[in-house]
Amino acid sequence: MGAAVTVVDAHHHVWDLSVRDQDWITGPELQPLRRDFTMADLAPEASAAGVGRTVLVQTITVPEETPEFLALADEHELIAGVVGWTDLTRPDVTDELARLRELHGGQYLKGIRHQVQGEPDPQWLLRADVRRGLAAVADAGLVYDLVVLPHQLPACVKAAEALPQLTFVLDHLGKPPIASGAREPWASGMRALAALPHTVGKLSGLVTEADRAAWTVGDLRPYTDIALDAFGPGRLMFGSDWPVCTLAAPYGDVLGAARELTKGLDDGERAQVFADTAARVYGL
Repeated sequence: MGAAVTVVDAHHHVWDLSVRDQDWITGPELQPLRRDFTMADLAPEASAAGVGRTVLVQTITVPEETPEFLALADEHELIAGVVGWTDLTRPDVTDELARLRELHGGQYLKGIRHQVQGEPDPQWLLRADVRRGLAAVADAGLVYDLVVLPHQLPACVKAAEALPQLTFVLDHLGKPPIASGAREPWASGMRALAALPHTVGKLSGLVTEADRAAWTVGDLRPYTDIALDAFGPGRLMFGSDWPVCTLAAPYGDVLGAARELTKGLDDGERAQVFADTAARVYGL
């Protein structure tokens, strides 16, 4: 990739356990994440890797987090956008999105996300109250990030078909089962979503879906090749998923793997994956 491309990391998190608990960090496997991860930790790693802008993504479903992230974006020049959270089912969701936009740093709000992967109902996205909230996200000029599991992809397709005015961003490529080596039904579901022109995929969160102790670039390649074929580089964006990625690899190795996986693209196509798609989709 040409040196002129300043990378956009389109997906990372931060948290401060003294502000609030991250109640999803449970069990010995996730124990390394049970500490604070701040912009002061990320900034030198991002800089060393040639990353010039980032998108900070919601972590837990509490209303206080998004205003904090917007204020943080106003303080740190590295953060170019925030994907926040609000309750899509609240009757005044339109007013709430407008309120977030008016807060300190509100201009950095670029999208909304909900932990759909944790919803027991695989049709959650198709509920009438949720679809009404998604329409409000579109009306606000924001995008919607999908964090889902493979069995939830059919509902993502139906939701996207019903809301052509809303850009849907598939985080972590829909969490393919890389560790098992299985492709289906993930591949069919992702291809069906990618067939819709207002959908985008994130090359993020893949190392933690592989064998975290022994993954190789070769393990990831079949899945990223399917995604490149389905979305094309113009609708794919790189994301580190830091600090969750550190369970399997340090920041620089995650970016290095993504560069290796996209080696077959030309300079313009790599620029799309590592910068231009994120800048366009999130309006950075």
